Amino acid sequence: MRVTVDIVIFTIREEALHVLLVRRGTDPFRGSWAIPGGFLHEEESLEAAARRELVEETGVKDVYLEQLYTFGTPNRDPRGRVTTVAYFALISPERTIAAGTDAEEVGWFPIGDLPALAFDHREILDTALLRLRNKLEYTTVGFQLLSKKFTLTELQRVYEAILGRKLDKRNFRRKMALLRILRPLQEWRRGGVRRPAQLFEFAAKKFEKLKDKGILFPF
Repeated sequence: MRVTVDIVIFTIREEALHVLLVRRGTDPFRGSWAIPGGFLHEEESLEAAARRELVEETGVKDVYLEQLYTFGTPNRDPRGRVTTVAYFALISPERTIAAGTDAEEVGWFPIGDLPALAFDHREILDTALLRLRNKLEYTTVGFQLLSKKFTLTELQRVYEAILGRKLDKRNFRRKMALLRILRPLQEWRRGGVRRPAQLFEFAAKKFEKLKDKGILFPF
């Protein structure tokens, strides 16, 4: 049995959740879109392999990776019995990406408009998306896609992009106010014809206290 690693990378572009895909340059599934990944080398750890493959196929490095799940259905790979360990992460949309030696092309795709994927990569992607959405309830994952200073509208759009649905503005702000995990700043973002919007920072220490008490943040 051989082992591979696959990496699901999410970002938010144009207020929608996107995933990073590569067009395969080798068989099997040559020319098909897939999640970045490849075979584990004998001397590598799983995480080291994931980071190497990510650089080789997309040029992306220095990114936080979280192990997702192990996929080992016997017929998942036409090359034989191959088990894959999947990882996922979030990165800024400004990061530079470029196709490497094993990929003909690399690009961002909106979750709601994906091409057919090689292997069982759609299952892996769906599992990663479910994990990401669940993490909104007990982690700071929603804030990782924001600048240090942000408006409430920007924060709500991140949550909506991850959840894939609209949230009631008044209800969202009420819940955030009750949680008290946002620190208001005496700064405003000005632009266009709209009224200036107040900026906030994430209060990490307050969040940790709530998490230790087992308080969730359902939206």
